[in-house]
Amino acid sequence: MFDINETKQSPEEQFMAIERLKNALQENFITFGQILSDVKRKGVYKLRGYKNFKEFIEKEYNIASSFATKLIDTYELYIEELDIDESTLNAIGFDRLNMIKSFVKDTEITIAEDWIEEAKEKSTPELRELIKEEKEKNKKSKSFKEVFAEQHVEKMRVFFNCSAKELNFKMAIYFQDMDLESVKQDIKDKQRQLEQSGDFAGMFTDANKNE
Repeated sequence: MFDINETKQSPEEQFMAIERLKNALQENFITFGQILSDVKRKGVYKLRGYKNFKEFIEKEYNIASSFATKLIDTYELYIEELDIDESTLNAIGFDRLNMIKSFVKDTEITIAEDWIEEAKEKSTPELRELIKEEKEKNKKSKSFKEVFAEQHVEKMRVFFNCSAKELNFKMAIYFQDMDLESVKQDIKDKQRQLEQSGDFAGMFTDANKNE
């Protein structure tokens, strides 16, 4: 997979790459998702006269925006957030990565890695059956992120003595002038530290005992 920032592709080169990659999706879904993510994030589609990404991808390339979003989400989750190597992702394939996405996205990294290994080793029918069993087992369980977010949002809401809506406004003020790329990396580092410390698992267990 090439690095967009290193190759410094021009917008026209990106547009040509989209046309080329859409015809060889299974072999290039990670690279395709990377380009689409960059085009959407930086608003490059505006150079073609489009007001939004949805209109651009559907009219310019006849690609459903929902499918383009899946490609973007796959790249951003597995490459940007989880830092999984491309060869592993290619071995699993686009379809199976999407099958496990909901389990990978809202859990701690070690569990995400377990799901990725399952997707790599199992056939599609076997993986589908495992997912079905897991959904039944976890119907009433909250994810680690849900427990953590609920506890700390409530803590901040009480501290500022405000409603959830007002807290969102305060957070927007706080973040408006910050370097979001630095914030993103800082959050990623702190998340890994939290999950590796074991505090996450303990918090999750205590929360579900109280339900």
